[in-house]
This record gives sequence, structure tokens and C-alpha cells, in this order.
Amino acid sequence: MAQTTPNHTQNVSGWAAHDSSGKMTPYVFKRRENGVNDVTIKVLYCGMCHTDLHHVRNDWGITMYPCVPGHEITGIITKVGKDVTRFKEGDKVGVGCLAASCLECEFCKNSEENYCDQIQFTYNGIFWDGSITYGGYSKMLVADQRYVVRVPEGLPMDAAAPLLCAGITVYSPMKDSNLLESSENPKKIGIIGLGGLGHVAVKFGKAFGHHVTIISTSPSKETEARQRLGADDFIVSTDPKQMKEKRRSLDYILDTVSAYHSLGPYLELLKVQGTLHIVGAPDKPMGLPSFPLIFGKRTVKGSMTGGMIETQEMMDMCGKHNITCDIEMVTPDKINEALQRLANNDVRYRFVIDIAGEEVGSNLS
Repeated sequence: MAQTTPNHTQNVSGWAAHDSSGKMTPYVFKRRENGVNDVTIKVLYCGMCHTDLHHVRNDWGITMYPCVPGHEITGIITKVGKDVTRFKEGDKVGVGCLAASCLECEFCKNSEENYCDQIQFTYNGIFWDGSITYGGYSKMLVADQRYVVRVPEGLPMDAAAPLLCAGITVYSPMKDSNLLESSENPKKIGIIGLGGLGHVAVKFGKAFGHHVTIISTSPSKETEARQRLGADDFIVSTDPKQMKEKRRSLDYILDTVSAYHSLGPYLELLKVQGTLHIVGAPDKPMGLPSFPLIFGKRTVKGSMTGGMIETQEMMDMCGKHNITCDIEMVTPDKINEALQRLANNDVRYRFVIDIAGEEVGSNLS
């Protein structure tokens, strides 16, 4: 049974998994009262991340059931605490992966809360009051104002929702590698995988003025990558001839793939001193041969989401460039179907649940 505290008095309707089968069913639970630093949010939309699938099925062995997933949340503020200064009722806002952190370490003080040793997530975490956190597959959310961002006017709330995870996950490494607004010094960058993360990375790369190459195992994605997303080049990673022809051609590669793969062939695509940045999370160790590193003086690094200031910066940038995610809307009665399609990589490119548009009492398929 999930922990609650005496101030958890608000009944909330949502959808939860109760065991490792991952089957989602309607679920009524309690949220805390709105505190002095909290905002209460009516959830309108919630994106479906691959992390949700891993959690509901307990793939990582850390799930606390019942599990209400969802960390790509957009909605409207309906109540603010007396010490809230950044938001007011009626504001359009978003909540991503983070729910709490220690507030005192070097990372929290530098707005890199995502690397705090005591970071707690929007769901399947432990909040400051000792309660287990529940995510955005629900009608309402209470969040500390520090972990809430404003959605820019003009961005549709549905297609903006996945930016709270997929967007910041690819924005942060690009910023870290000095790839923002670099039209005066364009780079040749590669994106491994054209899925929920990859398609946003392409949009960012083009917005920042770079030459963008998609690296994929699926030749069928080339037309869409070039014509719909604006990619400049396309490499089929299972084609040895193409991989050889593009050897030492890229300055930077962002690896978004969550399935097991060896990094060796991709490292060979990098120029000398190039960087391969990992944001996908395979459940098995990836192959990392030494020779492509040694003979190319190359770097392999990783990152997770981003801090709150950086997340707001990313959202504002998306507002400036009119960047949103390509989504497929689903109603809550189709959550199980969508999770299975997500497991089969059968979505282009992100499912978003229309939370506010469906009654909770529906039977889930």
C-alpha cells in the first residue's frame, strides 16, 4: 500500500498498474492538500514515455505498486499556495520528471536538480513528506512551484506535453555540447534513432542551424526523415557500405535508442575528437570497443533530462521556433493498447493521453 500522510485528503481519479503485468486500470487515490509553495494543476494532457512502460512492468525492479505513471504533463493551474510567486490561477504550465530534491547540494544550487543524490521523480518517488508520488495519468496534480514550468503562448498544450521529458532530454546534451543557436558555426550532427526523442532532436538540430543526419536501422524512415522532418542525410546503420562511406564525417552524435546495441560502429562515424552522447537507456550494457575511442580520440558521455531553469529555457526556445512533438492522441480507455504499441515501437512519434477529455470510469482495453 502506498504511503500517505494526514494531509492527503484530496480524492483523485487516475489510472494505475497494480502488478508487473503492467495492466492499467482506473484507480482513485489521494493527493496532498495544496501547500504554501504548491500549485494545483488540472491535468489536460500527459505524454506516454518509454519509461512509463518500464515502470508499469517493473522492468528495472524498482516499481512501487500501485504505480500511476506520467511525467510529460500539461495543464491549467487551479490553485496556488500563499508563498507562490511564479504562477497564478489560470496559467498554462507543465510538469516533467522532477518532484523533489534536497535543495542544498551543489547541483540543486546550480539548477541541476536532476543530478541531486536525493532526487525524487514525479511518479514512483518519495516526496518530502514521505508519501509515494503519483504521476500524470490522473485528473489532477499538486506540485511544488520549483518543479513547474510555464508553457509559452502559442504552443498547443497536447503537442507540447512530451517536451517535458523528450524535449529536455535531447536539449540538455545539445546545450552541453555548445550546439545551440550555432548557425555561424554549423556542425554535422547525427541522431541515432527516429523515435520519440530522435524526431525532436532533428527539429532542434535544424532550428540551431546544423547539418543533421539520421542514423537508423529502418530504411523505410528515410523519406519521412528528409521530407517531413527536414533531415539533411540518412544512414542505414545495418548497411556496411553506407557506414563505411560516412566514416569520420560527423562532429557529434546523439544516441536516443533504448534497445541494446554496440557503440563501436557509430563511433567510427565521428571525426577525430568527436562526441557520442547517450540519452537512451537500454536494459543491458552496451558494447564499447576501445579501438574506435583510442584511434579517434573520441568521447562517450551520457545525460538525463535537465534542471528546471534549463527546462524552462527549452520550453521558451520551442515557443520561439514553434517546435512541438509529433503526437498521436489516445483516450484513457486506450492506454493499455497504446503501451503495447509503444513496446512494439508502433507510434510516430509520441502518444499523448487526452486526460481531460475522457471520463475515468471507462473500462480499459
